[in-house]
Amino acid sequence: MSESNAQAESTPRTEPNAQAEEERAAFLRVANRAKEAAAVLAPLPRATKDAALHTIADALVARADEIVKANEGDVARAREAGTSEYMIDRLSLSVARIESIAAAVRQVAALPDPVGETVRGNVLPNGLELRQIRVPLGVVGIIYEGRPNVTVDAAALCLKSGNVAMLRGSSSAFDSNTALVGIMQDALRSSHPAEPQQRSTDVPPDAIQLVPGTSRESVKHLMRARGLVDVLIPRGGASLINSVVEESTVPVIETGVGNCAVYVDADADVDLAVDILVNSKTQRPSVCNAAETFLVHTDIADVFVPRALEALRAKGVTVHGDDRVRSYGDDVVTATEDDWYAEYLSLDIAARVVDTLEDAVAHIRTYGSGHTEAIVTTSQPAAKRFVALVDSAAVMVNASTRFTDGEEFGFGAEIGISTQKLHARGPMGLPELTSTKYVVVGEGHLKGV
Repeated sequence: MSESNAQAESTPRTEPNAQAEEERAAFLRVANRAKEAAAVLAPLPRATKDAALHTIADALVARADEIVKANEGDVARAREAGTSEYMIDRLSLSVARIESIAAAVRQVAALPDPVGETVRGNVLPNGLELRQIRVPLGVVGIIYEGRPNVTVDAAALCLKSGNVAMLRGSSSAFDSNTALVGIMQDALRSSHPAEPQQRSTDVPPDAIQLVPGTSRESVKHLMRARGLVDVLIPRGGASLINSVVEESTVPVIETGVGNCAVYVDADADVDLAVDILVNSKTQRPSVCNAAETFLVHTDIADVFVPRALEALRAKGVTVHGDDRVRSYGDDVVTATEDDWYAEYLSLDIAARVVDTLEDAVAHIRTYGSGHTEAIVTTSQPAAKRFVALVDSAAVMVNASTRFTDGEEFGFGAEIGISTQKLHARGPMGLPELTSTKYVVVGEGHLKGV
């Protein structure tokens, strides 16, 4: 047994019955194939990976009807379970949506390949040539909720960066995800040469894997597969992310939870501030970079708050405010302590009047998630101080929080938005799906005493 297998086998077993053993064995078979595929995939040149991505995109379009049929079963079960229409919309696939997903795969193929890029390098005083280069992470596990488009997005990003994708979507999208992964694997399989000895030059079909099973235990197998899986990336709500962070033995990159705030400074342009707030909240309220809180300096509150309430009301937004905000509108709901922490992902927003910029920063430090904060001001000193004091992955000055996004930043597609500080922070594009190694070249150099 390999060391990685031994590590995975040492994971505590919580269900010592035949079904649990069978599920675990199935997971280990998939994980071992993923580990082997990672060694083949890592050194492949860009042209090979790009060709595979285009083959995948073509296959998704060609077999769109098959995907839609599988998705219809997931949607029907979701409706029977009383799932909200908003969540059903996220779950649903159409031919048009599949074509859009395929187009995104082609966009990934067009992005620069980070693998092999030199991060830094120099010649040491002793003559050794030192280079730090980007290398794939290896096997990347992605745990996500009922959005089957993530299945393809994550697989494409992992493949382009030389990583194997181990995908565990929610059980609500299992049929859709099974169809998507099967089609992508078929596409890779069809591009393989007939001779086994030539397979080392092509992307292996096992580079894209779906974690078998729909039970909670199948998620735990992935979270505890240290030695087989190199890193986990959870994409979803706070409960999912917290569960993965707290229960995993595999290293985790946190992404996604966004309690984002817009602070309207005393020196703000009121018209601009209203536009930025409304865009931050309502342009797409269900995403992690939508604003969930707005904070207003007391010196501008009498002018700004009534205008903001009117504009938000027109968009159907419910405002949960402190006593000072409530004094400006009878329809403002009393904010509770939970509201300050809330990632609503809906047409709701919390609001507070603050006495100073520092009070706004203190509120963000206490309740924010470290995702994105914005200041609206005409004062350069205020902007600079806010930027210096706020500890978040992104800080906007006179711009909507909705711009925190890999595509908007010019990175192309992203695997998620990291709110932690180790390895990656902010939108995670292809470079963030790599690690580095040092290459040292000498001419018979020997270490002295």
